[in-house]
Amino acid sequence: MPDIYRVQISPADVGRRIMVRRRLTDGREGLGDVVGDLLSWADAALTIRTRAGDVVVDEASVVAGKTVPAPVARRGTRTVRRDPDPDAGASR
Repeated sequence: MPDIYRVQISPADVGRRIMVRRRLTDGREGLGDVVGDLLSWADAALTIRTRAGDVVVDEASVVAGKTVPAPVARRGTRTVRRDPDPDAGASR
């Protein structure tokens, strides 16, 4: 059976946006993903800046990883708020 996971990142990717899939090490079983900017890769640990803050990932727990494009800036949806017509439903 071929390997379905590949680690396609290295310390040369510091400064780029990445996604890593890692074994969970906080007492839970399974895998978890971390997406963000790779700040550093030193002493067998990756420091990744996510939207929620910095996450340190043990290099040995990484089962897959790749660079990903930066998110596309989206325009916010514009909500037009209308006050109810005070005359609506009133009999004339």
